[in-house]
Amino acid sequence: VQFVESGGGLVQPGGSLSVSCVASGIMFSAYDMGWYRQAPGKEREFVAYIDALESDTRYVDSVRCRFTISRDNGVNTLYLQMDNLKQEGTATYFCAACVRECMEFTSELSRYGYWGQGTQVTVSI
Repeated sequence: VQFVESGGGLVQPGGSLSVSCVASGIMFSAYDMGWYRQAPGKEREFVAYIDALESDTRYVDSVRCRFTISRDNGVNTLYLQMDNLKQEGTATYFCAACVRECMEFTSELSRYGYWGQGTQVTVSI
């Protein structure tokens, strides 16, 4: 199983960026998925969630109405569109699959697995 994130980079405050996560070796369409991020010196935190059927999405309050999570099960890819980025959005962004007790939405880190290597997003002037 492998998740590969891409699309990170440098963007100015107020700008937009889209990151992607391509899955292989897994029945991607069967898994609820999440985006997390980790800033230097901080713990990894939940950003967004989408269920396997694309019928339910959730966001941490700080990104709601600015970030959009989506997926294309036909190409085993998870997306995160980030608009109106703020400097506090600087972090490494990771995708992961919910692998334990996933009957309903969870943001609990321990329930996610198959972590990718992450993609760096830097929001700076």
